[in-house]
Amino acid sequence: MRCSTLCFVFLSLVICAQAQKKPKINKNKKAVIATVVGKSQELIELSDKIWSFEEIAFRETHSAQALADYAASQGFSIKTGVAEIPTAFVAEYGSGKPIIGIMGEFDALPGLSQKAVPEKDPVNPGAAGHGCGHNLFGTASLGAAIAIKELIESGALQGTIRFYGTPAEEKFFGKLWMIRAGLFDDVEVMMDWHPGAETESNVQSSLALVDFMVEFYGQAAHASSDPWNGRSASDALELYTTGINYYREHVKPTVRIHYHIQDAGKVVNVVPDYSRIWVRVRDTKRAGMEEVWEHVEKMAEGAAIMAKVEHKVALISGIHEVLVNRTGGARLQQNLEYLGPITYTTEEDSFAKSIQEATGKEQVGLDASINPLKKTKEHPGGGSTDVGDVSFVVPTIRLRATTAPKDTPWHSWAVVACSGMSIGHKGMIYAAKALSMTMVDLFEDTKLREEVRQEFLERKGDYVYKGMIPEEPPPLDQAD
Repeated sequence: MRCSTLCFVFLSLVICAQAQKKPKINKNKKAVIATVVGKSQELIELSDKIWSFEEIAFRETHSAQALADYAASQGFSIKTGVAEIPTAFVAEYGSGKPIIGIMGEFDALPGLSQKAVPEKDPVNPGAAGHGCGHNLFGTASLGAAIAIKELIESGALQGTIRFYGTPAEEKFFGKLWMIRAGLFDDVEVMMDWHPGAETESNVQSSLALVDFMVEFYGQAAHASSDPWNGRSASDALELYTTGINYYREHVKPTVRIHYHIQDAGKVVNVVPDYSRIWVRVRDTKRAGMEEVWEHVEKMAEGAAIMAKVEHKVALISGIHEVLVNRTGGARLQQNLEYLGPITYTTEEDSFAKSIQEATGKEQVGLDASINPLKKTKEHPGGGSTDVGDVSFVVPTIRLRATTAPKDTPWHSWAVVACSGMSIGHKGMIYAAKALSMTMVDLFEDTKLREEVRQEFLERKGDYVYKGMIPEEPPPLDQAD
């Protein structure tokens, strides 16, 4: 009996100790959680609507309109068509300082149409789909902004909340033109999140990237009767890709080079007089990327010389790596630890394992555990984002929340499936809570804002930001 009593007492002490570790939150944080929960069904419906639109970069007309209309219905003032982009908009509520911003994306990826089922089954074969979960991204960010708006409206917070509808993240990087238009200049801190296969305060950088187009111009001729009268633009393209592929062996492990052949001739019996290739270079640091970029551009000239054709290189756009902010990340971490992990039903876990089976992954289900604040890597893996450019203009705090099973191939049908059902919905609602809680901290804590900015200035150093985009307006005509 005595042993049982002692065990009970010990267990009680352990439970109490664990309970004490959970951070406390104030009434404003409780209020934003309640707002997000209260509007969760509306947010899910909005997300599903955007999921069904399947709109690609610069063509997100219905998606942008749906988000802007919902923001307007909640009392935000709306500016549409900003930065010469019809689908870019800003929704704002409040007045004065501080101005806290939050970004929302909503573009889909070509060719990934998919039903919300755990096996490959497109809704519209060949159409686009949300293989990066941006239907969840924009909606959760707007949900967080609305929660803050209600506190400003009630007088519980002072300042301005601003939601940025940022199109074309997947291809042209619309935020670059929004930066050039000065839309972020007066923001003190920016919030950002992205769907993922884990939940964490994201204190990792990304890869700097540049996109450019190479065109070759030759002379057409009959491919059989007088090929000596032709100068093949397709030959130049093949020589160029051969050069790129040999060069890959001699770049640093952090570098990535991709290309997409867009035009290599029309018919087999004509020497092609035109060819076009879209090239992309990445590295973990902008300086490293620029060195490789310069050499790969020179290689295009060499290919043109060998094939006796003319060539043209045109910049599409380029993006910076993310400038990490660990100060803001640490505060976000506290809010994640308060919220705890997402919980799933048996049906959701089964769906997740079916996704893993269909994509050849170990069937371990979903990982919603709260990762500890990780060490920031000098050379991270992964992809690229135009959030990187924003982070060189405004201190940016970033979140990743679970919306798909562990090890799910990203930019795939599997992510589209999860983004259109309850697994994605739960991650979206969770993100809206965590983001709004962290924005409460930013509005309430002047010292926190100052420390976030100080780290931003220290990491940026004397670097002067300049966007890697042409002087021309956004390439809206190239969206299709």
